Amino acid sequence: MKQETQSKMKYGSWGLVIGAAIAMIIGFGWGGWSTASATKEMTENAILENRTAICVAQFMADSGNADNLLEFEKIDSWKRYELVEKGGWDKMPGQKEASSGVARACAAGIELRLKK
Repeated sequence: MKQETQSKMKYGSWGLVIGAAIAMIIGFGWGGWSTASATKEMTENAILENRTAICVAQFMADSGNADNLLEFEKIDSWKRYELVEKGGWDKMPGQKEASSGVARACAAGIELRLKK
């Protein structure tokens, strides 16, 4: 291989490596790229938020809403999720069992709603 060709290969390889590093820095930093695990976590959080909103709506739309609110306020804050589970409001329409974490998030959502 000629000295000139070897020099071009060396600088071309370095340019490729540095260009790829810059592209990744820009992509992950400002381009909105994310890893699979970060995307999965964001998706799970979005699903939990949607299910929480549905749970709070089901609680508020229940026919015994006034009684439920009184009972909810009497219970210690760290046990309120049990009332939500017992009432079945944490179950989504069409589900036999509730997803994990929905009852606790729903209880927190109801507390926020009561403070308004």
